[in-house]
Amino acid sequence: MLSRLFASMAAVTCLFLTPLAADEPPKKAITPLTRAHAHNDYEHTRPLLDALECGFCSVEADIWLAKGELLVAHTLLQLNAERTLEKLYLDPLRERVKANGGKVFKDGPAFYLMIDIKTNAKETYAALAKVLEKFADMLTVTREGKTEVKAVTVIISGNRDVKTITEQKVRYAAIDGRPADLDGNAPAALIPWISQSWIVLFKWNGTGEMPADERKKLRDFVAKAHKQGRKVRFWATPERVEVWKELLAADVDFLNTDKLADLRKFLRENAPKP
Repeated sequence: MLSRLFASMAAVTCLFLTPLAADEPPKKAITPLTRAHAHNDYEHTRPLLDALECGFCSVEADIWLAKGELLVAHTLLQLNAERTLEKLYLDPLRERVKANGGKVFKDGPAFYLMIDIKTNAKETYAALAKVLEKFADMLTVTREGKTEVKAVTVIISGNRDVKTITEQKVRYAAIDGRPADLDGNAPAALIPWISQSWIVLFKWNGTGEMPADERKKLRDFVAKAHKQGRKVRFWATPERVEVWKELLAADVDFLNTDKLADLRKFLRENAPKP
């Protein structure tokens, strides 16, 4: 009962830290959380905006190509013609970037939009690439191998058309890599992230001490990625403080969560300064 009450109070706290719309000036300074990743962000009451109000610097949206439109939803049954990638994410991000002098958070750190493709990789990315071109003013771009970092960096996950993305002369998106990519030689600008399901690599679920061999495995994994200039994210991590503490201690770059207010509170109390 008390835990539910606390979570509700924390959620309310987020709402009073920043504006209710992307183009309104902040009512109070917000602390950007560079390690916070909003998994399935679109399932929150106000996609993108709830995460921004909690200071998240990374959000995730699943997309489906349906009748030529890129719709945001978790399953086919949830598709809604009004919930497009542009309306829910790209348009409000552009408004915010313009209002904040070229940043998602005024004078703030990098911001990431992970786009998880659920439909055919090649067809969906072809449609997505055309949409992203319209937002060239705010998106990180790579031209002929040279990358210009801008307000928002798009990371493609899910059904990834790796070949097409890699061969593009001009691209406004990078690839969400997998552990096998740590044994390759792709440039970090092309594969800046390495993501994997927690339960594929680890058995520990936050109960008791993390086994020494798994702790070492985690830290070796992160160190290898960082040596290559890549960031690390795990999905399906147990939503527990004990796990979050181990992730921070191992210097994992993004903590994946569905519980915005809970992770915000944890990071404000525990995360090292960026």
